[in-house]
Amino acid sequence: MGALLVFRWRLAPDGYATRRQLRACGLSPGGQDVAAQLERPRRRRGPLVAYLYRIDLAKPVRHMTDAKWAALAKANQARRTCPQCRRDAGYVIPPTLGTCVPCAYPDHSDSPRSS
Repeated sequence: MGALLVFRWRLAPDGYATRRQLRACGLSPGGQDVAAQLERPRRRRGPLVAYLYRIDLAKPVRHMTDAKWAALAKANQARRTCPQCRRDAGYVIPPTLGTCVPCAYPDHSDSPRSS
């Protein structure tokens, strides 16, 4: 890979886009390497950097199949299921607790803020 082109913030030439800009157009980088970068200077820290990809090499976004949607729903369901009581908590169980709130704090019948 050669030297990366560097442009100042908002001064990139046509034909380059960030991942978000590509996605808004229904495109993805499609495996291409970063073609250039934007740098926005800041006063007391290093510059903010945004990576750019060539639009002409971008490929259309591959849409989700029914099987992928089903797998995603199953994974999200697993994140909501308490491993201790096996009930759907109705929310994603925080990794810090590891269980739903009633299982994590069984002695408190009230909420922690009630006292």
